[in-house]
Amino acid sequence: MRDVTSYRMRRVNEAIKEIIGTAITQDLKDPRIGFVTLTGVDTSSDLTHARVFVSVYGKKAEKEETMEALRHSRPFLQRLIADELKMKRTPTLDFIYDESVDQGMRIQAILKSTGAADLPPAEEDTTEEDHRAQDDADADAAGQGPRVGGDE
Repeated sequence: MRDVTSYRMRRVNEAIKEIIGTAITQDLKDPRIGFVTLTGVDTSSDLTHARVFVSVYGKKAEKEETMEALRHSRPFLQRLIADELKMKRTPTLDFIYDESVDQGMRIQAILKSTGAADLPPAEEDTTEEDHRAQDDADADAAGQGPRVGGDE
């Protein structure tokens, strides 16, 4: 039964995210709203509240203005959700700034400054058997038979 509930909540979260995303790009005309990315929606199981996680590109002042504009547009967005989704309740939206994108950019900048970003990715761990099997495959491809014996 829990799987069905979580599946339904995922669908509700995605539907709310899609409605809000479309509204931000097409319907909201507030000039304070900058470049916004919706990173997720988490709706409570009783459908009374929905936390909308957003990331905003720009300086701190621009981010604060955008968050204020989103909070100001909450009634309009809730009405859109109520019109689009026929649910028992329309959740109250709470916009939360998602800092994970900023943290990722900081980590990338640190890696780039240390030169670690230019390193090739680590190879997978392989065993001696894997190396022998690859050598045998290479030998077969070259027309030689499989290797016999241990280390040569």
